[in-house]
Amino acid sequence: MSENTNSQNCNHKCEGCSVENCGARANPQSLLIEPDSRSSIKKIIGVVSGKGGVGKSFVTSMLAAEMQRRGKRTAVLDGDITGPSQGKAFGITEKAYGNGELIIPAYTKGGIQVISTNMLLDSDDTPVLWRGPMVANILKQFYQEVLWKDVDIMFVDMPPGTSDVPLTLFQSFRLDGIIVVTSPQELVSMIVEKAINMAATMNIRVLGLIENMSYVECPNCKERIYVFGESHIDDVAAKYDLPILARVPLDPAIAKASDAGTIEDLEIGQIREAADFIENI
Repeated sequence: MSENTNSQNCNHKCEGCSVENCGARANPQSLLIEPDSRSSIKKIIGVVSGKGGVGKSFVTSMLAAEMQRRGKRTAVLDGDITGPSQGKAFGITEKAYGNGELIIPAYTKGGIQVISTNMLLDSDDTPVLWRGPMVANILKQFYQEVLWKDVDIMFVDMPPGTSDVPLTLFQSFRLDGIIVVTSPQELVSMIVEKAINMAATMNIRVLGLIENMSYVECPNCKERIYVFGESHIDDVAAKYDLPILARVPLDPAIAKASDAGTIEDLEIGQIREAADFIENI
């Protein structure tokens, strides 16, 4: 399709468009947005997954908690608008409020700044019945209309998959890179490759892979039991020349801490290894 044809057929909705040479959009960089001038965010890392249910939100909260313990001023933007979980994981119950100009994020007991959809709803069990464009707009508002104070590193808990909303985030945020979360099943590994290829298409750097629910460790003999079978993460990492940042075990303590809102109290050695890498990028 020629550039002129692209222009003639253009619906002027650039967010969902993948045609980079469209004549109606001479400067693709115009899709990037910036936070409010009163905010300060030095580094932004997206945490993504090809599908839901692999522990992306857990990895996001644990990475944020670990970086905060290291003295980094950390923030979490819960970009999973229709399935928010960061507020509960961190034990945040208060609703968002504004200062007349910007939204003030909640602060965890450890000092992490957090914004999540549940902070805007009347109750946590209220469903988010919003269509794609509205979800994308809320995502942008969380970035532009929240007062992010002196943030060294922001983790964005991205919506799963490769549809319109993740695409909007890839096009709009100045991401320093993404971390892809997976689990051992072969089917999940195949879907993860779609997420990696999407990032490559959008010129987003993939920092590495984290495998969640990698194994169960016997508390007595320390033998590792691979509940979901043989892992395929090494094959995916080799294929795309990516580092494996962590293999996180399946541990009941993780679910307990998430449900109790005490995720910051949990320390996992494998997450520390991933944080070592992130700290040096």
